[in-house]
Amino acid sequence: MRRGLTAMVAAVAVAAVVGCGAGDEDLVVEGTAPATPYGGPLDVPTRDADGSSPRALRAVTGAAGRALECEGEIFEGNGPDGWSGGDAGGTPEDGLRLFFTLFAPEVPSSGYRVERRESDRVLYSLDVGGRTKVAVVVARDQRDRPGWGPETSASCDPVELPADFAGSRRYEFWTDARGERQPVARIHSSPGPEHCDWQSVRFLTLGRGPTATTYVRDPDGVLGTDLPTAPYDPDATLPADARDTGYRYGEGQLWLTGDRRTAYVRTPGHVEAWPAATDGPACM
Repeated sequence: MRRGLTAMVAAVAVAAVVGCGAGDEDLVVEGTAPATPYGGPLDVPTRDADGSSPRALRAVTGAAGRALECEGEIFEGNGPDGWSGGDAGGTPEDGLRLFFTLFAPEVPSSGYRVERRESDRVLYSLDVGGRTKVAVVVARDQRDRPGWGPETSASCDPVELPADFAGSRRYEFWTDARGERQPVARIHSSPGPEHCDWQSVRFLTLGRGPTATTYVRDPDGVLGTDLPTAPYDPDATLPADARDTGYRYGEGQLWLTGDRRTAYVRTPGHVEAWPAATDGPACM
């Protein structure tokens, strides 16, 4: 029931921050080969799969998904998609550049290294700490796809991307009780997009996919009464059965009760109640 809203929140957050393409500066660098370079085939069959589960993404992303070295699960990716003769590039690097133009991915647009090169395919990798966090396979002269273009791509959770890039995104990274940043797939928050006039809104999402729960802080009621399950309460009382999750964002502490219908964000001397959200009007 909450799947539609969660997907919509993620989509508008991404749309608000990504660029339209990659610039020429430092798109591809010399780099240093990782300790364990990808040794599998670059031509890996793919198949469509519904949803954003790691299993579905692995099926869609082929060799790119296999080349990742994530601490957690694969987070995002694309399978083969057509490019026209007018789109196609004359070199593998042009094919990588086309990846950013076609998909506007929320990943860094510079710093990629050639990890594997074959006659008709090249694997580009973005590494963090010597491990591949973004992988793009570009291919040449595929069926109905002339020239060089992106065949498959995959990326790890945003928390694993370079810190200076991740810190500039709309995702708000929460920490655990030890102060360690948590994966976006586990917990994150984000402000509402400006192009929808939702600047006063914040979304807090636990989990990912059909089992995720999204909570809404909407002090001005801009989302309408049919979206949250209950009103936002700026001056709530923490229920006796609420438990500290250990998750933190700044001074905010996330507390939940057993039914998880409301997120209680506790700050020194203050508690806010953010209701869970149901499907509602999407921002277009």
